[in-house]
Amino acid sequence: MSNNDSAPHFDLDLHTYRLLTSEPFFAAISRQVHKTPSKAIPTAGVRINKDTAQYEMLYNPEFMAKLPDNQKLGVLMHEFYHLVFDHVTERLPPEGMTKLWNIATDLAINGLPGVVDKIPEMGCFPGKGPFADLPPEMSADFYFEALKKKKEEDKEKGKDKGEKGEGEGEPSDGDGFGEPLDDHSGWGDVDEDTKAIAKERMGEILKDAVKEAAKSNNWGSVSSAMKKQIMEKLKTYVDWRKMLSYFIKATVRADKTSTIRKINKRFPRIHAGKKVQRLANIAISIDQSGSVGDDMLALFFNELNKLADIATFTVIPFDTQVDDSKVYVWKKGKKRVWERVLCGGTDFNAPTKWVNDRDFDGHIVLTDMCAPKPIHSKSRRMWMTTKAYFDSPYFQTNEIVVAIDAK
Repeated sequence: MSNNDSAPHFDLDLHTYRLLTSEPFFAAISRQVHKTPSKAIPTAGVRINKDTAQYEMLYNPEFMAKLPDNQKLGVLMHEFYHLVFDHVTERLPPEGMTKLWNIATDLAINGLPGVVDKIPEMGCFPGKGPFADLPPEMSADFYFEALKKKKEEDKEKGKDKGEKGEGEGEPSDGDGFGEPLDDHSGWGDVDEDTKAIAKERMGEILKDAVKEAAKSNNWGSVSSAMKKQIMEKLKTYVDWRKMLSYFIKATVRADKTSTIRKINKRFPRIHAGKKVQRLANIAISIDQSGSVGDDMLALFFNELNKLADIATFTVIPFDTQVDDSKVYVWKKGKKRVWERVLCGGTDFNAPTKWVNDRDFDGHIVLTDMCAPKPIHSKSRRMWMTTKAYFDSPYFQTNEIVVAIDAK
């Protein structure tokens, strides 16, 4: 989608740190969003990479270069609020990706305190112009329904300007309301699994952003009402089954993107080589201490049986050590039943060292978390525990922790 050859020399990354110095919450989000210059869009826009489920921001360098600093900051905050509000990951309304929906999502952002005075005048603002009768700080769904109602009323009065698109003779659902500030193309082109992975990832990004703002005791321009909304959002427990599925699918997806095409050894540069795709290998470390109940083991293995169709697992039972004779490979497509093979205390360094010494793409630890914090994991690690231990963990971590709830 990018067209960088003809783009002027303007690297947004070089300006972002300076622009977000007084906005630690948005600075933390910004570090998780890859930014790419592109002449293919007129202004800017965020989207999900369909291959990696990572967040990306495209920006037109000519557009961004001409903006004063406060408006550059406003565009960045506008794009990041699209992510905070899940506009990129939520299901589209039944009407699909329409111009009215694009405008509605912009209206949900452009009236916020701290943002409204930083958005370029070309944006759509609640309380101004064709949206003069709409209050600020409402949801995109609210604005979408209000715009549909207003459009129907205008049509009945014979004032509808959206019967024909400009110069194309095609229906347009938003003429008369202006244009959205940014580009929302691609929001409807991502499958639901990819959106779900990205949405769970956004939860982790928000958690880190909240920690950073709290650490500096500075939320920047985020209002107290918005702060409360974000904090409430983080309190909700994720569906542990979905989170386990998303973690494994994201690991498999990331592994697929690293495949290469080999040169044919027998007929170099005459016949194409075979595309090598290494199967993603995920380590599953299972705490064998007595406080990890049989019910949790049974629930966990039941879900892994469903997910064994998409990945290979290496199961690592552990207590204070890892016994190599107890480790086994759960091959893709096979079914397994849970069993307890060790009994003793808990030392998270034991499985972490075992995994670090080998080549794994992801590491999932099923445990009660009742042991000291372990050493760093070289592969992405996720912790799964009970709701009780989730609420009162023995140690704090920035890694993903998910509560298994039998309900």
